[in-house]
Amino acid sequence: MPRPISYVGSRLPRGWPDLLLQFALFFSVYQGYQVVRGLSEAKSATAFANADRLIDIERSLGLFFEPGLQSAMLNFSWVIDGANWMYVNSHFIITTSFLAWLYLFRNEHFYFVRNMFMVAMLIALTGYLIFPTAPPRLLAGEGFIDTIASFGGVNTDSDSVGLLVNKYAAVPSMHIGFATMIAVPAFMLVRSRISKALWAIYPLAVLFVVVVTGNHFWLDAAAGAAVAVASALVAHRLLAPRRPGHWAFRPVPA
Repeated sequence: MPRPISYVGSRLPRGWPDLLLQFALFFSVYQGYQVVRGLSEAKSATAFANADRLIDIERSLGLFFEPGLQSAMLNFSWVIDGANWMYVNSHFIITTSFLAWLYLFRNEHFYFVRNMFMVAMLIALTGYLIFPTAPPRLLAGEGFIDTIASFGGVNTDSDSVGLLVNKYAAVPSMHIGFATMIAVPAFMLVRSRISKALWAIYPLAVLFVVVVTGNHFWLDAAAGAAVAVASALVAHRLLAPRRPGHWAFRPVPA
């Protein structure tokens, strides 16, 4: 093995084989996402019908507030610009940066979080297949605006951006699911009060972003949070006992 590669491998917590395995696992999930994306995009009529069902549920609860919130925020361009930027960038950048930091510097906790992500994506992909749902931004008749396209000049359905966007994958919202699955472990691991406070409000900030940009209903977000909780329970109660020295959030010493 060339010396630079060997040197980097010696600095990795478990060497190159383990790192490549993690890439392979996440890549396999991404490929599954692409397959499901193609299947769900063929169900356009069903996706819009399901979106109407969500609106009916929210109206019956007296909690169909998303159009009013978005309309109020349109008067504050800096809020919309910040929300647009965060929606397009933070989901990928913050999530991958946290996972990289966790793997490199808190490696003993990484595998529990990885297992959560694997379980969560399996649940989410099943949800996208069973219940494809159009996002609010496509429902102009209900008063929604696609702020990212209208104010940010970014077409989230274009080929370049669309690589990471499934038009009809609104339920569950994995923006909220991912935010929850990284915020809770990060809150438990960081030490400074400022860092803890930032991680505590991160899922709430993401909730505001996905609603104000017209990409999710609050019910989508609730489903995403439920997926995060379910994946944590599976990782803790089903997977960790099988390999407590490796898959538990706080591994049991051998």
